[in-house]
Amino acid sequence: MLKIKYLFTNESLAEMLLGNWPFDPQSLEMFQYYRISSNAIYPFQADGKTQMLRFAPQSEKLKSNLLAELEFVAYLKNCGYGVLESVLSAGGTDLVEAQTPWGAYYASVFKRVAGKQLSSICLSDHIVYKYGEALGRLHELSSRYTPAGPRRWSHKDVLEWIGAVLGEFPEETAAVAELSLLADYFADMPVTTGNYGLIHYDFELDNVFYHEAGDTISAIDFDDSMYHWYAVDIEQSLDSLLEDIAAEEQEAKRQCFMEGYRSSYTLPEEGPSPEACRRFANMYGYARVLRSTAERWEHEPDWLTGLRNRLQLKMKAAASRFGLDISARNNSL
Repeated sequence: MLKIKYLFTNESLAEMLLGNWPFDPQSLEMFQYYRISSNAIYPFQADGKTQMLRFAPQSEKLKSNLLAELEFVAYLKNCGYGVLESVLSAGGTDLVEAQTPWGAYYASVFKRVAGKQLSSICLSDHIVYKYGEALGRLHELSSRYTPAGPRRWSHKDVLEWIGAVLGEFPEETAAVAELSLLADYFADMPVTTGNYGLIHYDFELDNVFYHEAGDTISAIDFDDSMYHWYAVDIEQSLDSLLEDIAAEEQEAKRQCFMEGYRSSYTLPEEGPSPEACRRFANMYGYARVLRSTAERWEHEPDWLTGLRNRLQLKMKAAASRFGLDISARNNSL
């Protein structure tokens, strides 16, 4: 999540950055459908086709991570995997570095994928199976992937980043203790080519699309991808899937998802527990929100006050598990 000061819309900045790509001028009215979280996303059209401008301040991103993400996405595309596709700028690059009146920014453009978000459609057994199958296929491709350029950061790098964030908040003693617990836990976890690789990390319903005509699945938003145990992707996806499923249907949907997954990839039994996967995600989310919301202003708009309140509730929920036991291994997948 970007620092709160970057969550305000800025159409002038978006138009300036978009100038690095061809676009239909009349389509700039689509900017009203922007969204901002970990990046600013502004839709537009080029030759009548919808595309997405994505940008963020250079102070908020690592260039090596962005280049590695773009390379991995291109690899998946070349392997026939359903994924968003980057668009080369007029300068021939898929990552633009721009100096603007608002500071230095990174920007990229992506083609829109076909279909509808899984979060907006009925999750039949067939679609849940396809969802699991797509994640398994992603991990199968990842297990064979060797980057030519910079590598994405790993779970170790993320834990170090969290430590640096917490170092700015001396009062966060419980979070520091939780971070130490997690670091010790994952340090003892076996790493193999079969159970560990470059994961999506945010393979949730909003980032996965189903195209009914082709019966295909496509994934977007690899901005959070990292090297981690594949089990983390599975647990994150299952959490997203089961969140709005009736309790009596959850086990059947879980089994359906895992059947789809195993049709594409066989995950070794040895790996982090579901609790450990969730606690890593909670810790990472906690640190991101803590950093994002640290700065405050007088007379903040109502939407920002509401956002702060929602984020504080999420932090409280994450912190409620700090220090609890983490079972050693996950043998249930």
